[in-house]
Amino acid sequence: MAEPLKAVYNEDFLRQFSERVHAVYNAFDRSGFIGNVIDNTWDGLALKARMRRIAVMLGRYVPARYEEALEILFSIDEDCIGFPYLFFPEFVAVYGQAEEHWVLSMKALERFTAKSSAEFAVRSFLLRDPARMMCQMEKWSKHPNEHVRRLASEGCRPRLPWGEALLMFKRDPAPVLRVLELLKADPSLYVRKSVANNLNDIAKDHPAIVIETARRWKGVHSYTDWILRQGCRTLIRKADPEAMALFGYGEAVLITYASLSVEPPVLPMGGSCELRYELCIQEGDSLRIRIEYGIDFVKSRGRTSRKMFLLSDKTVPGGAQLSSRRTHRWLDLTTRRHYPGEHRISLLVNGREVAYTVMKLEADNKENGIQRRLR
Repeated sequence: MAEPLKAVYNEDFLRQFSERVHAVYNAFDRSGFIGNVIDNTWDGLALKARMRRIAVMLGRYVPARYEEALEILFSIDEDCIGFPYLFFPEFVAVYGQAEEHWVLSMKALERFTAKSSAEFAVRSFLLRDPARMMCQMEKWSKHPNEHVRRLASEGCRPRLPWGEALLMFKRDPAPVLRVLELLKADPSLYVRKSVANNLNDIAKDHPAIVIETARRWKGVHSYTDWILRQGCRTLIRKADPEAMALFGYGEAVLITYASLSVEPPVLPMGGSCELRYELCIQEGDSLRIRIEYGIDFVKSRGRTSRKMFLLSDKTVPGGAQLSSRRTHRWLDLTTRRHYPGEHRISLLVNGREVAYTVMKLEADNKENGIQRRLR
């Protein structure tokens, strides 16, 4: 089993970091810092809690004056690059909120985001003063560095994973859309992915606003069209009629034949099955089709929850005969756990079910043995 992401923050990592700080700040108490970070609660802390612990404790062992503390971090940040150093911008979020620190904190977030990411740290500033911070985001959206431009979008995503939800933007996304407007044809794919994810966040609360935005932006630039397709992906998965029409999916694809099969039909937990499908499209003009399969996963209390998986998304000629196969693995994930029972598997074309089959997932041998002993 892969090590959890939080394991990156271990004693060896903290020791190496402490040596870097000590090299530029001789008064830094390395053993005291490490000892207070890794206390008896450390093992139970999740990833973000560990980031926060490191940032908080760092502030206790560098100069109390914020400006001096940041100078120490500025002097070593060229050697502190990548995901593990997200606690640099977190330090700014913890100690740089005072009014007199605003300019310096913005400089620090701008600098640190290019080396790791300030997408989480910036949210505390947004929650404290959203209007002022969104003005800053608009400035960052025009920055020559793609990492800073990405921060302008990623930092204000209403539903950023792992980030605190921005309820004010879930209610009214207008300030966010003003920033995205400035980034809708950004030359950096890194930035465009963020803009698309932000739009997708907004679509979950305000589908009509995203559809209206897509109508205005469509055709502006090939980069913008890519953003829109990605940003409307949740609406397309839900077969929203307006989204489907906007992206050229026919409302009623006439299927003359459709089949879906699964092999094997009974599978142990953690195994794999093969799905096979066949489709025949009615004669006529070419049309855009999106082929998906949906699994109604059995949950712990017997209820089901559907998850969609894309098979194909393309333009096909009238009369086309399509067939393919896909291997599906029933392994537990951090975001999904599997339970035994009958799972309904559907084949959908442009959001409409055209065939289905059923597969039974069985508990593994160890679980079966426990159940037999309990009878």
